[in-house]
This record gives sequence, structure tokens and C-alpha cells, in this order.
Amino acid sequence: MANTAQARKRARQSVATNMHNSSLRSMLRTAIKRVRTAIEAGDKAVANEVLQKATSVIDRVADKNIIHKNKAARHKSRLSAAIKALA
Repeated sequence: MANTAQARKRARQSVATNMHNSSLRSMLRTAIKRVRTAIEAGDKAVANEVLQKATSVIDRVADKNIIHKNKAARHKSRLSAAIKALA
């Protein structure tokens, strides 16, 4: 348990930050799943539209250092490659 006022405040802040970051991470995972679902459905037009929205979410989360910028780039690259592979 935190002994000083500073440590108690820090503990309170870390709880709030953790909740906010968890929310952003969840939003990221949902966006990626939506793209994957569109790809599995085989509709290239819908998949491109969903990818555009997901790219925005991925970039926003990466800018806030929730995920590393290279991980964001990897997700975007693999999703777009999967869409291009659709016949």
C-alpha cells in the first residue's frame, strides 16, 4: 500500500490511466476484427471501407503510445495485403 500522499495519488492516477488505455486497446482490437470479418465475407469494397476506418483507429492508438508505431504499421500492412489478395 502507498505510504505517502504522492504515492497514493500516483496509484489513483494509474488506475484511471489503465482504464483509459484498456478502452483504447479494446477499440483497436474491435477495429481489426471488423476488417478480418469483412475479409472473410469476401466483399472487397466493404473490406476497403472498414480498413480505412480501422487505419484511423490504429494510427490514433499508436500516436498515444498504446501500441508501438511498428506494430501499427504491421497491422495495417497485413490487413491491406489480405484485402489485395481477395479475388
